[in-house]
Parts: sequence; C-alpha cells; structure tokens
Amino acid sequence: MAQLTSCVRVKPPEFEYFQGGPSNYPVMIETTIPQISKIQKGDILGIIVSTLNKESNEILNFANVNSLPVSVFSGGSYGSGNQPLGFPVDSSGYVSMPLIGRQKLEGLTLEMAEIKLRSALEQTLKEPSVTVRFMNHKFSVLGEVGKVGTYNLMDDQTTILDALAASGDLTVYGKRDSVTVIRNKNGMREIGKINLRSREAFKSPYFYLQNGDIIYVEPTKDKRLEPEVSPFLRNFPIYLGIFTAISNVVFIVTRLF
Repeated sequence: MAQLTSCVRVKPPEFEYFQGGPSNYPVMIETTIPQISKIQKGDILGIIVSTLNKESNEILNFANVNSLPVSVFSGGSYGSGNQPLGFPVDSSGYVSMPLIGRQKLEGLTLEMAEIKLRSALEQTLKEPSVTVRFMNHKFSVLGEVGKVGTYNLMDDQTTILDALAASGDLTVYGKRDSVTVIRNKNGMREIGKINLRSREAFKSPYFYLQNGDIIYVEPTKDKRLEPEVSPFLRNFPIYLGIFTAISNVVFIVTRLF
C-alpha cells in the first residue's frame, strides 16, 4: 500500500507574506499611490441622479434600472446574468442623457464628471445629486489560485490582495515571490512582477489594480515535479475504506446468523 500512495518528496512551498524589515510592531510601511482613473471612449458609466422630482428620477435613471442579458465569467464559472444598460461613452467621448443631451466626459475623473453633470442638470432641476461609477471595469485572476475568474473592478483603491482574496488566495503551489501582472499601457501589453513575500510589495506599481489587469500566479517547481497519479490510485484510500466497511458488515452478519 505504501508503494501505491507514495509520491515524490519535495520541499514545501513558502507561505509567508510581507517578510523583511523590522519585526517590532506596529511597523509603518511606505505605500504607492493609486492612479486615478479617467473616463475613456468605450467606457460604460453608471450615472445615478437623485432629485426632488420623482418623475425626473425615473427618466434619468432608466439606464441604471433596466438591463440586458449577458454572459458572465466570474469565480471560475460561466453563466448568464444581467448588465445594466448604463451610459456608454461614444467614439467622440460623449454620453447622451435625458434632459441635458450630449455631455463630453472623456478625460475627466469620476468626481469631475459628477460636478459637470450636476452643473448641467441644475439648469432644469432643483438640487440634483449625481453619482458616477464605472460599470465595465474588470480584472482577471489565473493560475494557482483557489478560484480563477473575471471580477468587477469597483474602484481605484482595489489592491492585488483584494483580487487574490476574491479568488480564494494562492494554492499551496502558487509562487508568492513572483506574481505576474499583465496591464494595458499605451496600446501595448506591459508585463510586471510583484513579490508578495516582501514588504516592498506595498511600493510596487502593481499593488493597486487598473482596469483590464490580468493577474497570473505561476506554479512552483514543486507542483511541476509532482507526478501524475491515475484516478484509481488517487481514490484508492476511498475504495479501501468502502471495502473494509463492507467486509466488517459481512463478518458481523455471518457471526449473527
């Protein structure tokens, strides 16, 4: 039995995060500053307007409460869901809204867009409140994690730690000292590395995520050395347990009768 269940002995992977530096706590660590996202052509915006007029609210928020069926890739599973219509930014950088028509938002931050739209709405509505959010920003996690998938990027404060937590953390075979981040930059793909075993990770330009980031966790050498095991050998302990249980039942029955 020992031969059936034996495998190559390998050195266990390193699990510790954020090593190095002083060990007397609390420790203050310098961190990078997240980049503030700006609205671009092709973005889909969620623009929520609240006013004292109920009818105006229904008209202005129609695109937020009505949705289209779409394919969903999340948490390693494929299915269907609903995507709110939102307000798409066209090829000229404009969005079209009821009451105020076309508004150019390309190049603005979300806060700047809120101020501009509020100012335009104040021409016809009393004390409007405006909130703008990205609806199509996302990131993907692949490789040695608990749950691969594509996830919504909620804001500029989302870190690579948030992403890995959402995907079930790294497996025991994930390389924690060399996590790959693939990023869109000036029409090209930038490939960077971040070492999660070092406290220097907090200073990395890849610590905070950006729209379209792909996180890939490579397998360690231990995983690559692990031999292939047939389904029968992998499930052998289960089969043995069932056989033993049946044998015990048969033995007891024969003794009784």
